[in-house]
Amino acid sequence: MTELRKRLQEELRLRNFSPETVRSYTATVADFARYFHRSPDQLGPEHVRSYQLYLLNERKLAWPTIQVRLAGLRFFYTRTLKQSWFDTDVAKPKVRRKLPIVWSREEVTALLDATRNLKHRALLATLYSAGLRCQEALHLKVTDIDSQRMIINIREGKGRHPRQVMLSPKLLDLLRLYWRRRKPKDWLFPGVSSNRPMYATGVRIFCQKLRQKLGIAKPLTPHVLRHSFATHLLDRGTDLRSIQLLLGHRDLETTARYLHVSEHRLHSTPSPLDDLPIREITPAQGEPKRR
Repeated sequence: MTELRKRLQEELRLRNFSPETVRSYTATVADFARYFHRSPDQLGPEHVRSYQLYLLNERKLAWPTIQVRLAGLRFFYTRTLKQSWFDTDVAKPKVRRKLPIVWSREEVTALLDATRNLKHRALLATLYSAGLRCQEALHLKVTDIDSQRMIINIREGKGRHPRQVMLSPKLLDLLRLYWRRRKPKDWLFPGVSSNRPMYATGVRIFCQKLRQKLGIAKPLTPHVLRHSFATHLLDRGTDLRSIQLLLGHRDLETTARYLHVSEHRLHSTPSPLDDLPIREITPAQGEPKRR
């Protein structure tokens, strides 16, 4: 390990960043240096700009991914090298938020019914029933399921913030069946090796297979189930503040985007066109003749 990499990782750990962020930022700085075949402390704003264009034009990375890469480089320059960031030289991309993709209750029902693998079914049900992020579900331990208080303990959510969410009685029955058959000891959803959890990549792969099996065109990822959880709660009348706490959102504005995809909200809000006293056109009148 080079001295620079060691210092970068020390700075990240001193600030209590998650292991995923430590790996992500370290990999970003290594990739940045590899692209120019030079030590990263010898590279400046023009190199960062060129690297940004490379990620966009050649690697075809999505904007959120590019933003994470830039955050890693910014941390490296400001915290590890103790330099100022290149605010005027490096473009800050404008983020265009997309509406969440939501599966209907009928589609989620069909998904769970079509999942024959008991472990996969239990995992998908956990993601949907509690609105968990993929890593939050994969990092659950058997002891995080509190059947006495009917809660699930999320020990480290995004930003390393713990929270508690409801434990569905139906999910508890499914998890008990899963435990009796598979006997997970530590991690609730262990990978091939029982001493570590499943990989998120594997979850996304079987999600794609299930979507194809169902013949549904809409994308399916663990996060789509999280979006569906929040939207279905909103449709049932749960207030935004409660949903915010369950999802572990820092800002209520983030949670408020589910208002845009809530069927109940959309259907219960009449269009102003309905209040206009416009003359109705009967089928007998038809269309005027064209000249």
